[in-house]
Amino acid sequence: MRVKICGITSFEDAVEAINAGADALGFVFYPPSPRYITPENARNIIEKLPPFVEKVGLFVNEDADKINVTSKKSNITLAQLHFDVDDTLTDQLAIPYVRVIRAQSPEDVLQYSDEYRLVDAYCEAYGGVGKRLNLEWFEGLDCSRIILAGGLTPENIEGTKQFGFYALDVSSGVEATKGVKDIQKVNSFIKRAKS
Repeated sequence: MRVKICGITSFEDAVEAINAGADALGFVFYPPSPRYITPENARNIIEKLPPFVEKVGLFVNEDADKINVTSKKSNITLAQLHFDVDDTLTDQLAIPYVRVIRAQSPEDVLQYSDEYRLVDAYCEAYGGVGKRLNLEWFEGLDCSRIILAGGLTPENIEGTKQFGFYALDVSSGVEATKGVKDIQKVNSFIKRAKS
């Protein structure tokens, strides 16, 4: 099971997450978020990271030009699109991307089933609010291309394993305070996800 630790705001948290076994780190380029980081500060962290770790930028309601400029400035390797995007926008991106489905119903999780996508619980805010998805929605589905997010914690991920998700994405569930990771929770989450 792959794990992404999202909402990274410091080099220390980034390194501790990687040392704990994180496969990907998430950087939030959405100014209203308490986990927001500037592209320049993200780059300062990313430049010092070891190879073979995916660096993911989270975007909300941005056009392709802004995503491309921010991606180049920050040195991320993947864009995570937390808003409804059409092929016109994705065709203009200079970086690989993953769409985010903010699911409100079982039918929502069926969207984009031919591609890797992140499925999160719908809420008015974008990401990191700890709201959980109903796992019953995934029963009988091929989840091998789904990155599951939304209200995950070290204590509740055991129930996700039966579905065969491609990866788990966690932010608030491994924090000491918003934007600051709790290394014990990070270690526990990754250990449980990968065991």
